[in-house]
Amino acid sequence: MAGISHSSGNSKFQIDPDKNYTTPLIIVTALFFMWGFITCLNDILIPHLKEVFHLDYAQAMLIQSTFFGAYFIMSLPAGTIVSKLGYKNGIIIGLITAGIGCFLFLPAAETKIYGYFLGALFILASGITLLQVAANPYVSILGKPETSSSRLNLTQAFNSLGTTLAPQFGAWLIFTGGTLGAASLSELSPGQLMEYNLNKADAVKDPYVGLAITLLLLALLIKFAKLPSIDKSTETVEIKAGSYFGALKYKHLVLGVLCIFMYVGGEVSIGSFIISFLKQPHIAGLTEKEAANYVSIFWGGAMVGRFVGAAVLSKINPAKALGFCATVVVLLLLAVINMDGHIAMWAIVSIGLFNSIMFPTIFTLAIKGLGINTSHGSALLVMAIVGGAVVPFAQGKLADLIGIQMAFFLPVICYAYIVFYGFVGSRVKADIISVSEQEPVPSKVSH
Repeated sequence: MAGISHSSGNSKFQIDPDKNYTTPLIIVTALFFMWGFITCLNDILIPHLKEVFHLDYAQAMLIQSTFFGAYFIMSLPAGTIVSKLGYKNGIIIGLITAGIGCFLFLPAAETKIYGYFLGALFILASGITLLQVAANPYVSILGKPETSSSRLNLTQAFNSLGTTLAPQFGAWLIFTGGTLGAASLSELSPGQLMEYNLNKADAVKDPYVGLAITLLLLALLIKFAKLPSIDKSTETVEIKAGSYFGALKYKHLVLGVLCIFMYVGGEVSIGSFIISFLKQPHIAGLTEKEAANYVSIFWGGAMVGRFVGAAVLSKINPAKALGFCATVVVLLLLAVINMDGHIAMWAIVSIGLFNSIMFPTIFTLAIKGLGINTSHGSALLVMAIVGGAVVPFAQGKLADLIGIQMAFFLPVICYAYIVFYGFVGSRVKADIISVSEQEPVPSKVSH
């Protein structure tokens, strides 16, 4: 999922480029897997809590609004923590915070209050935000500068592995067996049925407590691990030379911020609705547990696409590739809206493959030619991840009004804008390109 790693620029790090940093890299890569896993677990949590608390679609999408809203609210405080305490301590604090958020699922399940689940999710997501702010740039400088792209691609792959495995894990532990059949459910009174569904909230206890323990063990491991320290003094001087006002003068950046908002919003909406969509009788009529397998295929396609994209994007125009992929997604979404059965089912699942290159491509196109304003432009793009909080909720409202299938018209609008940005909006003026020699190395991005 979303994350940014800033380049080292001309900073002086206490890093020996000829030294082997395999062990620290393995430790930090585990973080990428964990936050991808935890973020994608929301796609399982949404239909589960929707049934438990008898929520409408908009209320269920508050899960994503809470989770991705934390990116918007906590990104700047997280950056302050990392700048004052360093990358290692920032990672440890992020892991502990996320672990506390996971543990809070225990009292939320006991009290069976939906708001408590949302509070736990906000704390969990705040920890993930801090992890991303600290771990992404750390990986980019952990070794030779010329191999930083390779290291980042590796960590992105493990992030995607986490998003692919999470739905299987969630389906196995959260969508547990032991549910009553339709005939038995019909025999329950309304009060008994409500109590039965509320008791299903207990299914989240073991998975999230297990995640909490894992996160705290990782924090302990990193606490005692010998990770290289970093001196950011030179980078701090470079960052202070730029400004947000200066960054906003670049039209392709401003359009890129909106593009990130649209992309993250569209992607999260689609992933959040897959299970509910595939449960529809005229689509596939699957159970939640069966539909979770297709969520894994959706995110697995994104993982495969990243490997393919890493090879292809070095040979073709990234902006045109972005426009092409977004065009394909628009066509697939139109099939989702207008078709039934297996055509609609495979259309929505296939979107993951074409999503794969979008976030990093949008990001690098948006910061091109920003020079000393690159870091500030990057920060604005990070905050645009709040699209994952806004668009799913809006689609939930639409689903309640016009039905889940027609509500996919909202992501169509999101991806239509990405088509525009790829083919038109991402163009950089010639006078901006002329100063590119003075800018830091473009930031590396993982999503």
